[in-house]
Amino acid sequence: MVRRHIAGRGISDARVLDAMASVPREHFVRPGLSHRAYADGPLPIGEGQTISQPYVVAWMAEAAELGTEDRVLEVGTGSGYAAAVLGLIAAEVYTIERHAVLAEGARERLHRLGYGNVHVRYGDGTAGWNEHAPYDAIVVAAAGPDVPEALCDQLVAEGRLVMPLGRPWRGQSLVRLRRGPKGSFTREELGAVRFVPLVGQDELPLRNAPMRPPPASRPRPESR
Repeated sequence: MVRRHIAGRGISDARVLDAMASVPREHFVRPGLSHRAYADGPLPIGEGQTISQPYVVAWMAEAAELGTEDRVLEVGTGSGYAAAVLGLIAAEVYTIERHAVLAEGARERLHRLGYGNVHVRYGDGTAGWNEHAPYDAIVVAAAGPDVPEALCDQLVAEGRLVMPLGRPWRGQSLVRLRRGPKGSFTREELGAVRFVPLVGQDELPLRNAPMRPPPASRPRPESR
C-alpha cells in the first residue's frame, strides 16, 4: 500500500511513510471489510461516515508539516485511523468526533492499540478544543464552505491548518492555511478532493468564517 498508493503518488515525508506503514489499518475498519483495509479507497464506518483512503490520510499529514514536538488538533475522528497516524509523527494529538458511538469506539480502539498520546473527545469539532490550544497544526477531515473562526483562533503563529473547502460531496479543494506572526493567513489550494460535510452542533453546515484570499494553486488528482 505504502509503496504503490502513497509513495508512488508523490508522498515523500519519511515520517509520514513510516507512520502509514506502522498503523494496522485493519483494526480501524469494520470486521467484514478487513480484506479491503489496504486498498486505496474510503470505507464506511457507520453513522454515514467513512475512513478516508490511505493516500488522503498521508497527503493531509504531509501537508500539515508536522514536527516531533507538535501539538495537533484533528476534527473528525471517525474510527481513529488518521489520529493514530498523526500520533506517530507528532507529540500530542487531540481529536474530536461529533458522533458519540464513533468517538467511544475510537477511544477504546486507540487505547487498546497503545496510542497513548492521542486524546479523543465527543463534541462539536467546529468549536475546536480550546482547553489544549494553541495547536501547531489542525487537520479537518470534513468539508465546508469556510473555516470556522474558532479553529483559526486556536492555531499558533506559523501554524498550519489543512481542510477541504467547497460544496458537500463535490467541488472541493484541499486547502492549507498558514498563520502569519501577526495573525494574518495565507492560503494554498493543494488539489481536488471529496469529503463528507462538516457540521456544527446544530447539524447545519459550518459557517461564520471568511474565506482567505487564495494564492496560486498546486493541483493534484482527485483522491477521494
